[in-house]
Amino acid sequence: MATKWKNTELSKDIWELILRGIKRDEFRLLPGVICAVLAAFCFSDLLHGRFYVTEETLTEGFFMNLSLGVGVWGLLGFLVRYRNRKWKPSHGEFYHEWKEKLKKQQIFFGLLFLVLLGAAVKHFHYVYTHAWKYANYSTGYVLVGTVILQWVLCEMVLLSYMKRKLEEYMAAMEQINQQNLEAALRSEQMKVDLISNVSHDLKTPLTSMVGYLELMKKEELSDVLEDYVEVIFRKAQKLKEMIDSLFDLAKTSSGNVELKMESMEMNRLIEQVYADMEDRIQKSGRELVVSLTKENTSFIADSSYMYRICQNLLENALKYSQEYTRIFLKTSVIAGEEDAKKVRFEITNTAGYRMEFTKEQVVERFVRGDESRTTEGNGLGLAIVNTYTTALGGSFEVNIDCDQFKATIEFLK
Repeated sequence: MATKWKNTELSKDIWELILRGIKRDEFRLLPGVICAVLAAFCFSDLLHGRFYVTEETLTEGFFMNLSLGVGVWGLLGFLVRYRNRKWKPSHGEFYHEWKEKLKKQQIFFGLLFLVLLGAAVKHFHYVYTHAWKYANYSTGYVLVGTVILQWVLCEMVLLSYMKRKLEEYMAAMEQINQQNLEAALRSEQMKVDLISNVSHDLKTPLTSMVGYLELMKKEELSDVLEDYVEVIFRKAQKLKEMIDSLFDLAKTSSGNVELKMESMEMNRLIEQVYADMEDRIQKSGRELVVSLTKENTSFIADSSYMYRICQNLLENALKYSQEYTRIFLKTSVIAGEEDAKKVRFEITNTAGYRMEFTKEQVVERFVRGDESRTTEGNGLGLAIVNTYTTALGGSFEVNIDCDQFKATIEFLK
């Protein structure tokens, strides 16, 4: 009875892969097979043609290397792809796996090269020891050169494939990073919109509440009710200030803000903020040491935003510094890049609590250095400073050394 051959899953897989490989690589496999066969004939002819003169041997070796090179390019490229057909750049450990695979494959080709080189050298030695029988040593030279050239070509094919795999991985990572970035931007914009909308919706009823509380304070009330109204009024004012700060912060973060840039002086700004907060400074029990440079401290910025920045820095120092300590305010002009100059304002205070945070943490919204929350504050002060300073084109830095807290802003002159 005749036997009907059936294709197994493995044979189907190999056949489909061969067809895909031929189609994808523009018949790379087919010339590789043909040229490998031609190289085998040249090799056989070369081994049995030791009576050829040198020119004929070198010509035969040239065509053999050319055919073998195309064969290596086609066959090795196909085999490497087939062996790694299920290897996809889809996980975080891909680079380490890529290096390990490259190392193993290079070791394999290195050992194969040493074996073939040893065989070629042995053949060359055979030719040398039987020089009396053969015309010259050209066959030995050709075989040694062939091994070296084909090993170099194998390395090039392998590195080309591994480079392509790495590029695929990098392209996939770039796409993932782009998607993550877009998602993060959308999320951040949603937060900004949410804060803006909620702040705006809260401002109207809160303004009405503050207005009615002011009217109640004008009425004749008992001492107890008057105290209650006063407490509610102060708390409502603080809540209104926090909502206004949130609204301004969200507006500035979204970039939807109009800046009125003008020339101003840092020294004059610090003096103005100091004068406006003098009563509060005296009540705080802190001593302020002001050191203003005699150099010209003019720079370009929005005066209203700059006032808020300096005010928040001073308020932050008053709220979180140790009682009966000194707060240092200092202005200076420093050298910047490419002979440019910068105006710097720094404020240093001794904290009244342990400072176990970084600059990235302290400029986050609602994050407070005083985790026990025994001091006043809503965690927006330095977040506003950071956002406003960036919007104005300046830089904001925080340096922490034990209990010393230093905040610095810089702007180009």
